Amino acid sequence: MRIYLPKEPRRDELEISSVLYALSDPIRLNIVRQLSDVESLPCGEFKIDKPKSSLSHHFRVLRESGVVATRREGTALLNTLRHKDLNHRFPGLLKAILRAPARHAKSRTGTRR
Repeated sequence: MRIYLPKEPRRDELEISSVLYALSDPIRLNIVRQLSDVESLPCGEFKIDKPKSSLSHHFRVLRESGVVATRREGTALLNTLRHKDLNHRFPGLLKAILRAPARHAKSRTGTRR
């Protein structure tokens, strides 16, 4: 089975709204935090207790927004945080986001009004 990986946007195509949307989700922010400490990481090595299908969605959002680059190496898909591209396009944004204290995802259960 061949996995199709759409191309990430080029540096000059990065849009602030897409990047901020990608980083607004606690799971995706967790992925980015883990990537900030390493050069690259295979999908299966992230410390996130979520179904594979859910993680695939989050990686796709990060890739399509330009936050993460994904490349195939043998049978593994390696993810890399696009530090340089993000800092060139939006100076200081990634650094500020990564410095912010990590928060746990709030429960979305509750009453609707």
